[in-house]
Amino acid sequence: MEDIITLDTALGNLAEFDQGKPSIDFASKKRQALKKEVLAAYAAGRGDKKTINEEIAFTMKELKAFDAAYPRKSLTLEQKMIRSSLKEDVDSAKMALSCSGVTYDPELVKNDVIISVRHLKEYFKAGDFKTKAVHDVSFDVKTGECFGLVGESGCGKTTTGRTIIGLYKPTSGEIYYKGYRIAAGSRWNEKEIKWSTIRAKDKIKELEFQKKEAMAAHDDPNAKAEEAKAYDDKIAKVKEELREVVATQKAAIRKIKYDNDYTNVKLRNEIQMIFQDPIDSLDPRMTVESIIAEGLHIQGKHDRKENEEVVAEALKKVGLIPEYASRYPHEFSGGQRQRIGIARALVMNPKVLICDEPISALDVSIRAQVLNLLNEIKEEMGLTMIFIAHDLSVVKYFCDRIGVMYFGEMVELATSDELFAHPLHPYTKALLSAIPKPDPRSEKNRTRLAYDPRASHDYSKQRPSMREILPGHFILCNDEEEAKYLQEIKALDKKKKGGK
Repeated sequence: MEDIITLDTALGNLAEFDQGKPSIDFASKKRQALKKEVLAAYAAGRGDKKTINEEIAFTMKELKAFDAAYPRKSLTLEQKMIRSSLKEDVDSAKMALSCSGVTYDPELVKNDVIISVRHLKEYFKAGDFKTKAVHDVSFDVKTGECFGLVGESGCGKTTTGRTIIGLYKPTSGEIYYKGYRIAAGSRWNEKEIKWSTIRAKDKIKELEFQKKEAMAAHDDPNAKAEEAKAYDDKIAKVKEELREVVATQKAAIRKIKYDNDYTNVKLRNEIQMIFQDPIDSLDPRMTVESIIAEGLHIQGKHDRKENEEVVAEALKKVGLIPEYASRYPHEFSGGQRQRIGIARALVMNPKVLICDEPISALDVSIRAQVLNLLNEIKEEMGLTMIFIAHDLSVVKYFCDRIGVMYFGEMVELATSDELFAHPLHPYTKALLSAIPKPDPRSEKNRTRLAYDPRASHDYSKQRPSMREILPGHFILCNDEEEAKYLQEIKALDKKKKGGK
């Protein structure tokens, strides 16, 4: 992506476009592009409060100019959409002010990354036993993208989604949303203090033993004093290095706690989740209206009449009639209950929707309806989605990029087309081999692959790491496997060319 132009240049370009015109042309595509450059330049400088206040003043000025030019009572549909966009710009700038002091990465905003998960670890303790549900998972999700997470039951997909939304606190790693660190864990920092202290104590103990031996080897008092001073200097240096490490890590832990406590709740509310089981995720003692309106109450909206209209609109959007609002969850089918769950998420006006296996509990005939509904909502509301599923064939249809997880780790990540064109990791191949084929003859001859990590990998000499084997195609492997996978890619490409 090209570097963002400076704020002064962006503002100058916008002012030059508006110059000489009787009124601001808010509908102009060129002006909207120029304004986008201005907002991008402001976003890049959100680490500074002065810049944020300037951004608020700029967005407020734009909104006031629009309201002065177009009376709100007589707005067309297009004008309403423009005003809604202007209002969102103001809210975004105010949100930035409320999050000042929270760790911010402008590079993510510049690269249009809305969610960034970095080295995420989520461990659960049960007595002395520790389960590593998610271990060192990293990925980015771009604005407007649909990112798929696939893998077998228990591989950590749902745990990853629940940690992103804030239902679990990360054990270690970081989660960024719109450039802000909304969640982080301090386990790595705490371990760094612990092991640095242990290593320093062992080093000091070794130096004291060497000092004692060196002094015993000398009879001259001056030589003994020089040896003692030399070793004392070394010990002092080790202690100083330890103090620096401890101070650095303690400062990082304080910053993590600050970010976790002081990130604006409204920012977190922009990420919503559709849960896997439509029966367990809905309160059986609440009516549909109460279930959906609960999100409106959280946003501080308590006008009953207005809330009823919003609930009715949400039900229509998901293909249900407003009369269903007075009913209870047990009165609906599985597909209808899932639609209610989708409506509950949508009333929060999310920017990111995490879909946790939304079709796994539904009949095959209903699955296509729910998938089409999610696709329509994504396009209509401009949502970014994280789609969690078992079935790779569904994810290929629905997602732009796919991450394959196994045993808490990301083993392969690529675009949908690339993953199906070059499936490299043995576990990815096993998942693809499990997809049923619609043709009975080819289904009969389908070879099902089983994945055995011990038989497939030898990591005794070198541990694996996530590597980019092709542009945008990452795989967990070591040097030996990387060379093998490159040969596989050549063989697959050659085979496809020969088949044409």
